Amino acid sequence: MEQRKFCIVGLGLLGGSYAMALARAGCRVTGIDVRAEAVRYALENGLIADGAAAGDARVPALLGEAEVVVLGLYPGAMVPWVETHGGFLAPGALVTDVCGVKCAVVRRVQALLRPDVEFIPCHPMAGREVSGVEHADCAMFRQANFLITPTEKNTAQAIAFAEELGRTLGFARITVLSCEEHDRMIGYVSQLAHVIAVALMNANDDPALPRTTGDSFRDLTRIAKINEHLWSELFFANRDVLVGEIDQFCAEMGRLRAALTGGDEAALKEMLRRAAERRREFDRIERAPLEEKRL
Repeated sequence: MEQRKFCIVGLGLLGGSYAMALARAGCRVTGIDVRAEAVRYALENGLIADGAAAGDARVPALLGEAEVVVLGLYPGAMVPWVETHGGFLAPGALVTDVCGVKCAVVRRVQALLRPDVEFIPCHPMAGREVSGVEHADCAMFRQANFLITPTEKNTAQAIAFAEELGRTLGFARITVLSCEEHDRMIGYVSQLAHVIAVALMNANDDPALPRTTGDSFRDLTRIAKINEHLWSELFFANRDVLVGEIDQFCAEMGRLRAALTGGDEAALKEMLRRAAERRREFDRIERAPLEEKRL
């Protein structure tokens, strides 16, 4: 990975954190962002060696010199960006992304690119409740999962590159799975979790709550500090899966409610025991060393 030339398109939290990790690994990193101040911040703090704001006349040159282009864009922006800028990419370039949904965008992007440019989709399962390159920190990758979602159009070499990228960025676990498997899983472990956090914050507006709550409520609602523009795009792009997960969650809540109203102590204890056991398995896997897995 060392000495490769990267261009990060979208110097947000993830794009900036990619830039930080890659620069530290010895790569040449450039950046493009709609915010001139984001580019300036990345330059001043050594995250990128060169950069330009979107629309700058230097954008085509930055893209043309890159061996790898990372799209740190919202899902709705990816296809229009490739339509406008795909022609500037160098022959043999690899393109990857950080997008949290795949079925809605991956094959459309692959269909738009020239045959000599390959798009290998990835999803870094890391983030914080802040946005912007000003909050970039590649340390958040250390205990996180890195997902690679190739299609039939991807080469073995591109998949191997993506695995190397995940290791270079410092991710704890790397998994290869299909776009469809990705969206099914992400609908549960990420999108539903955010929906629950949002519902918890909106279900009770008692002004005394901030002064009386404990750690459990704070932990459960941490991710309710949400970017409504990004997450509404993600929810709609994976709507069918997410609605199904909401229905499944509501059914489980119904079973818990039935145990309470029916006084079924054995059923309630079994639900609590099973949940604790599954959570301990999460902890065990998270403590394991670097792992690569194909689903």
